[in-house]
Amino acid sequence: MENILYSNLINLIKNYDKEAIETIERAYKYASYLHYGQYRQSGEAYITHPLNVAIILASYHADRDTICAALLHDVLEDASDKTNKQEISKIFNENVANLVDGVTKINKLNFSTRKEETAANTRKITIGLTNDVRIIIIKLADRLHNMRTLEFKSEFKQKENAIETLELFVPFAKFLGIYQMKNELEDLSFKYLDKDEYMELELIRNKLIETEEPILIQMRNTIINTLKEYNIDNNANYRIKNIYGLHKRKLKQPNIDTIHDLISIKVAVDTIPNCYYALGLIHSKYKPINNKFKDYICNPKTNDYRSLHTTVYGPNDHLIQTQIRTQHMDNKNRYGITNYWNTNPKNASVIMQHKLKKYQFYDSLVKIDKSFSDNAEFIKEVKNKLFNEKVYIYNSLGEIIEMPKGSTLDDYFQKTLFKKDNYDITAIVNNDFVEPNYILKNKDRVRILTNYNIKKPNQKAKKLS
Repeated sequence: MENILYSNLINLIKNYDKEAIETIERAYKYASYLHYGQYRQSGEAYITHPLNVAIILASYHADRDTICAALLHDVLEDASDKTNKQEISKIFNENVANLVDGVTKINKLNFSTRKEETAANTRKITIGLTNDVRIIIIKLADRLHNMRTLEFKSEFKQKENAIETLELFVPFAKFLGIYQMKNELEDLSFKYLDKDEYMELELIRNKLIETEEPILIQMRNTIINTLKEYNIDNNANYRIKNIYGLHKRKLKQPNIDTIHDLISIKVAVDTIPNCYYALGLIHSKYKPINNKFKDYICNPKTNDYRSLHTTVYGPNDHLIQTQIRTQHMDNKNRYGITNYWNTNPKNASVIMQHKLKKYQFYDSLVKIDKSFSDNAEFIKEVKNKLFNEKVYIYNSLGEIIEMPKGSTLDDYFQKTLFKKDNYDITAIVNNDFVEPNYILKNKDRVRILTNYNIKKPNQKAKKLS
């Protein structure tokens, strides 16, 4: 088993970075030595776990140092008598040592309670993002393999890990735009939290595939051929929402037959202008529902997701969401920030960290870290501000701003760094003057007014263009 996994890893690496193989082989041999005699609860040699973590990351074309760190990610905890951070730095490099240290569990620290230990560990994972985003990406891959093999744990541990995955790791995968990993983590967690509901929704999903697949194939082929007629390079695939996604939609809308976005067609074209050209051509074949159109190309989501979304009447009047984006956007939407391993392999780590700093949640995370020294309070604030449900509003420039559900206009003032001590501030929301305690709703349009341009705050605002 171990040899097969190692061969799989090397075959993946050969496809994108042959020069890294020698160093990765050294990391594998060193990890095998350090984990020798250790076994997982499944009975497998422990080295199979870091190998699987490395394989997950290699499927995203992770760089050499990240793969080495993945292979060594548990040695500081499980083989502390044989190695340390300085030794890893000496054998490989400081970067690998820092990555390994960043993902090391902290259960050896002397905490008074399990709750305090968990909070401190969660803080370390969370703040790892601000140091090197690859730390949390390795952690995500680590958690993904652990969730894939969770059947060997006790029922209590299964549920504990599943809850932690949904509360902590799934939001990070979403923040980083790694939807492929997010969806699998969600489904694996849900399977252990509510097996009966999982199995019921799995049957519904399988039935959807059986009944809708012929329609989706017909529509996909029509779109591909139509775009080709107009010399638009394209490819199209269809998708049916993952099981946990079905569960969340069902909670909001119990009659699953009336939910329009369970199935979708994804169309990838060559250029941004052709995204809009393709939109018109698709609408010429399938009638759209006007209020179901969203332009995430002009207004990307807060994790940089970009696409056009339109819901149309497909064959036999089936409502089908159609997503249109460039091939580059499609790759980025699927792999998130890890896509830079593909597009800029030599400078990926620097670019990823630079891009991360532009994400809204990153800025919020840094502010929370500076404001709360107590680990438990830090985690509470992170969950309240970052991991709860969100509302998405528009500022006066048309940019999308992410806020926790229940946020007031006053919260928005603070987020945008307007200081009430210096200005008399009010705001227009959807053409109306509102009070600072106004609770923001999804798609609200907010325009801040200071004492320099406010005139009559008690009157109806003029129509905004």
